[in-house]
Amino acid sequence: MAVSVFRNIPYAAGPTGAARFAAPTPVHGAPRADGSGPDGSGPDGPGPNGPGPDRPGPTAPAPERRFPADLSPLMGPGWVRGEEYLTLNVWTPRTDGNAPVMVFVHGGAFLSGTGQAPVYDGTSFARDGVVLVTLNYRLGALGWLDLPDAPRNRGLLDVVAALRWVRAHIADYGGAPDRVTVFGQSAGGMIVSALLVTPEAAGLFRGAISQSGGLHALTGAEAAETTGALADRLGVPATAEAFADVPDERLVSALAEVSGAGPRLSPLGVVLDGLDDAPPPHPVDLLVGTNTQESLLYRRPEQSAAIDAVFRDARERLVSRYDKAFTYDFDWRGGPFGACHAVELPFVFDHTDLPALRTANGLLGPDVPPSLAAETHGAWVRFAMGGDPGWSGTHRFH
Repeated sequence: MAVSVFRNIPYAAGPTGAARFAAPTPVHGAPRADGSGPDGSGPDGPGPNGPGPDRPGPTAPAPERRFPADLSPLMGPGWVRGEEYLTLNVWTPRTDGNAPVMVFVHGGAFLSGTGQAPVYDGTSFARDGVVLVTLNYRLGALGWLDLPDAPRNRGLLDVVAALRWVRAHIADYGGAPDRVTVFGQSAGGMIVSALLVTPEAAGLFRGAISQSGGLHALTGAEAAETTGALADRLGVPATAEAFADVPDERLVSALAEVSGAGPRLSPLGVVLDGLDDAPPPHPVDLLVGTNTQESLLYRRPEQSAAIDAVFRDARERLVSRYDKAFTYDFDWRGGPFGACHAVELPFVFDHTDLPALRTANGLLGPDVPPSLAAETHGAWVRFAMGGDPGWSGTHRFH
């Protein structure tokens, strides 16, 4: 099946100046699937294959992060400077307009990542009849720092804006607006779970997949600790008005110097006061899972139990809110980092053959069973098609 790719489509205006800490604002018009601009008058809008893999579009301001494993296939090109980075990418089989749609929200501890990473290439999904969308959202202080004079969870609001764009425009790319499944991993999985209790997201999707995410959030008091620490580091008041004068480069570097409180892997996150009092979740099809050795990615033996508990408890907190939820354990331990955090992603996207994944320091190592990619990817496609991945109870991938 032929696949068309459209890259770097703006779903919201680029956040600049004080708007870096404001809610996302709509762009004027939308590029058409033929590659023309919003008014159809010229080739200025993103077209098939966009700028190409060697010319990635702008990404959200983010620090360089290092792990024991080579995560470059999942992290993408890093921070690519440019103001217009609230964009999305579409892979489509260009069907009759009724294809199911999957919208992926990347992870990265709310600090880093991009929808442009090689593993998130949507060709395999489009090949199997699914329109696949990836996106960028605001990271770090711009997206997640809790400030008294700015809307809370701005990165989450960005994802809502992207879903609204999908609702309005995905039919032009062959997708069905009422057949949308949103899925994400790690921070992206936590964002997906937060969408389920976000009133603004109601009706924008009918299915959700949370991979190593679950319902996890910081309280306002916990978030305030990071806000205060960062303000002290920068020498400014803890307000959006004051932070608006700080350049992106300094925000990124200062946040890297600030540690969050407690056994957390990031000083930032979704902020929701009172998880137990959160509103009932939206009635959607739900698939939730974790990897059986999440903490092995971080190689912090003294913190392994606490790290694993964060993901396990968040998973159960989300599942408990639904009468029916499909669950899974990803337990393939054949790589150098075992069934660690993020190891399922190349299998979900059916991209286990990327060379950087197969090295001695790669996430997967040299010996990868091809049948597991077919099994995992196939389950995600089935869920997008009909809300059922193909099992009852908890499925073990191994």
